[in-house]
Amino acid sequence: MAQFRPFEMEGMPIEEQFMSWDDMIKAPYDRTRVDPYTRTRVILMNGIENNATLTSHALHRIIADPEVKRQMAQIRRAESQQQQTVNWLNPPDQSILETTIAYEQVAVDLTANLAKNESEPYVKQTLDFALLEDFDHLFRFGCLMETFEGKDPDEITKGMTEIKPGRPTVVEHRHPDDSMRKHYDKDTADIKTKMNYLTIVSGEQQTELYYKSHGFMVPDNLAKKLYAEIAEIEEQHVTQYGMLGDPRESLFEKMALLQLNEAYNYYSCAQTETDPRIRSIWESFLKMEITHVQMVNDMMNRYEKRDIRDVVRADAIEPLIVFEPNKDYVNSVLEAQIDLAPYNMEFVRMRDLPDDWATFMYQRKVNAGSVPSEDVVVPESRYANLAGASMYRKVKEEMAGRAMRELRAAPPPR
Repeated sequence: MAQFRPFEMEGMPIEEQFMSWDDMIKAPYDRTRVDPYTRTRVILMNGIENNATLTSHALHRIIADPEVKRQMAQIRRAESQQQQTVNWLNPPDQSILETTIAYEQVAVDLTANLAKNESEPYVKQTLDFALLEDFDHLFRFGCLMETFEGKDPDEITKGMTEIKPGRPTVVEHRHPDDSMRKHYDKDTADIKTKMNYLTIVSGEQQTELYYKSHGFMVPDNLAKKLYAEIAEIEEQHVTQYGMLGDPRESLFEKMALLQLNEAYNYYSCAQTETDPRIRSIWESFLKMEITHVQMVNDMMNRYEKRDIRDVVRADAIEPLIVFEPNKDYVNSVLEAQIDLAPYNMEFVRMRDLPDDWATFMYQRKVNAGSVPSEDVVVPESRYANLAGASMYRKVKEEMAGRAMRELRAAPPPR
């Protein structure tokens, strides 16, 4: 099915959802034989569940009604167990860096898929903008893998996702003011836009959490710094994506959309999963999430006298989220948008930025001295000539020149 029809699906009673340890922890996939998009689906659904649990923890702290808290706790416990099942599918013999390459493959092909199917122009532009940055992160970590582990990152991506520079990471670092974004209108935005928003927030947040919880474990000092550098870009991405959501959505509206998004993603994964064993996990967890949607909807009916159908305003959500090669799309965005930068919640050409753009100051601060994402591209790397190509060099030179002009224009220190 190309459509997700949640209101026609059967759930699983909440009391049947809690698992034994034997049921919870499944055998991991074989890292040498797994389809690369099975791996990316595991990473995405881990992030989807992690976000659901963390958001639920945050919301229940500001809710007074004990019955709402109780039902949220039931849903949260089931989803915590789901998250552990999904995350434990990653094999122990897969290195941190191998998993990292897969994380960036998720970021590239997920973002491209969402952008291609986004009807809100501003949301699409925001997705396209960050797509080129995650694309460059895949390239930088690929260079690290080549020199640090002596492996070809294409062994992980299997040629499905191209590995070459995007918008250079060195110019991606921005002042917090330049992460501000406009939000969609909850009353007019399509349900697919809301699903795209929740999916990308979950995915990018998981990437940030993974880099910040694993980057210190790599023994090489340059590798540690690269994880720190790119983790900060992921923080920027989570910030900008988080702002796309309409803050006027009620608490129950947000809870309902979050549960619906989990179900939508599980359904999407189940339709395209090539591993029968893992597909059965997606199908089982989909049933659980349908019940979670129903539970939150019951609370919305009771406390807000509204139904989730009033929020969705559709019987079906389409198209599904699909992991597939997006080389042509990524290259078209790369050619058209590599020199874009955010200013005053819009995206402009770098040449049109004002000399007092706050990010110039910020970049002079964080890029003082060595820059890991530049240092990791060593001359003997087979990727080195790509990083020196005119398209990417021009962008770096433009930003460096503007930053120096801002420095010269700044008043002398007292």
